[in-house]
Amino acid sequence: MSSNNTEDNKGGEGEMTSSKKECTSCDQNSFDTITKGISNIAILVDMSTCANCGKESNSNDMNTCNKCKEVKYCNAACKKKHRTKHKKACERRAAELHDEALFKESPHLREECPICLLPLPIDNGQSAFHSCCGKSICNGCIHAMIRSEGGADICAFCRTPQATSHEEHIERTKKLVDKGNGDAFEHLGWYYSEGIGGLPQDYEKANELYLKAGELGCANGFFSLGKSYSLGIRGIESDVKKARHYFEFAAIGGQVNARYHLGCTEVEAGNHHRAMKHFIIAARAGYEKSFEIVKKGFMAGLMTKDEYASTLRAYHERHKEMKSDDRDKAAVHYAHMTMSWIRADLGQGR
Repeated sequence: MSSNNTEDNKGGEGEMTSSKKECTSCDQNSFDTITKGISNIAILVDMSTCANCGKESNSNDMNTCNKCKEVKYCNAACKKKHRTKHKKACERRAAELHDEALFKESPHLREECPICLLPLPIDNGQSAFHSCCGKSICNGCIHAMIRSEGGADICAFCRTPQATSHEEHIERTKKLVDKGNGDAFEHLGWYYSEGIGGLPQDYEKANELYLKAGELGCANGFFSLGKSYSLGIRGIESDVKKARHYFEFAAIGGQVNARYHLGCTEVEAGNHHRAMKHFIIAARAGYEKSFEIVKKGFMAGLMTKDEYASTLRAYHERHKEMKSDDRDKAAVHYAHMTMSWIRADLGQGR
């Protein structure tokens, strides 16, 4: 009996010992583990070293180089002292960053027609800016609206009757300028440049408006300003460096005409590799003039077969994206209208 009881007690003790093992799934144990883990976590701070004095400090509190964005300083004084030592490396890195932005392909930068939601045609003559609502609408949607309204010329977006004079168009455009519409700034600049609609021909004012348009995100504004400096027109002297500067801003914003101009500039400078980069990007965006040069570049061995094939596919894809039945009908309609005007002028001996 005694031995049996002893064995029974041992068995019971064994069971009790087993029951005291930690349960790895219970809520209390999980809570204890988490609490213990939190108490052991050290607060991590992103530390950086001053490029001048070597002092270590919190990166968020340090002064970063504005150009290369890579080195940090503990204060403005250290930044100034280190400037001469850092200058060459800084300029080299800044140039690399600029080229990364300049040659970054952005196929989705093209503005869409607000009606059909297709990318607007590259040819500006195949779309129109509407001063009533500030939208650029493709000729296909404009023509479709006119047909649906029985010939009534109203805006396809906001259904406002079109302006009947340059003066009315300018007044509407000025209201959009007051609201900060970048495209409106660019269009108003063109009116000042040409001296149309009762406005004085003021090149300085036009260039100011082009610059503001570009700053507001209108790449055409930078392109127009680049042309002013490139050709030495609109009241300013020819300046190749400034022209290139604004063409580059326009190209980064998706302006393919500016990209083409940059390619031509690089060809003249003998930088054929950089030139071909520009032409390829513009061609891949659907720009025909650049694509013709790309074909010649391929024949001359300036790119690989794979690069040319990729560019060819992208070129046709962009054109396919910009194509629609309404746009084709509008092209035929406006072509007939143009021929009618030419015949009328010839008939009147003009």
